[in-house]
Amino acid sequence: MIIEDVRNLLSANDRIASENRKRFARWGAYVVNLMSAPGAGKTTILEQTLFHLHDRYRLAVIEGDVRGSYDRDRLNAVADVPIVQINTEVAYGGECHLDALMIANAIGDVDLPGTDLVFIENVGNLVCPAEFDVGEGCKVMVASVTEGEDKPLKYPLMYSVCEVLLLNKIDIAAAVGFDRAQFLHNCHSVNPGLTIIELSARTGDGVPAWLEWLESKIRS
Repeated sequence: MIIEDVRNLLSANDRIASENRKRFARWGAYVVNLMSAPGAGKTTILEQTLFHLHDRYRLAVIEGDVRGSYDRDRLNAVADVPIVQINTEVAYGGECHLDALMIANAIGDVDLPGTDLVFIENVGNLVCPAEFDVGEGCKVMVASVTEGEDKPLKYPLMYSVCEVLLLNKIDIAAAVGFDRAQFLHNCHSVNPGLTIIELSARTGDGVPAWLEWLESKIRS
């Protein structure tokens, strides 16, 4: 049965994710699984984050895409930070998400004893990445004002599994007619405990609040 196959797949994934989590904890590396729809601004937020933190913490990135290394190349231009590329088209049949096995295979290329913070930039997708635990310390979602206010109601799992939501592109909210109050209401209707940080990765507005949250996790 298809349902049983899915259960078996997720059960196997969870076992590997648990091993990943133990391995990260053993070396004291905090791991952020960054997820969003395509174009929401994950990579631009990572650019800002690496720029501001690379001289204070030991960072690493696991970069997930179906094809290509465009995002990795962008991040390499910002800071000298180890980046491991996963292309799901090449080794994993073009999967629309990263799973625990992919991360386990990538960990060997990360110097965990020498890393404080690992970012996993997941494949751009509002559905599948939310279903797979990869062993992260927290799931963080990026949402853009250009996506509209209804996405928490249309994709509730993504919004419900995340600890933090970064509401990006607030500098153009008025131009696209974004209803902030309705969006916040919809978010908290599916995840009452969701922390929401409003920012613009392009202008830098709100980025300090995101960095402060990250540093609190590293210190804890």
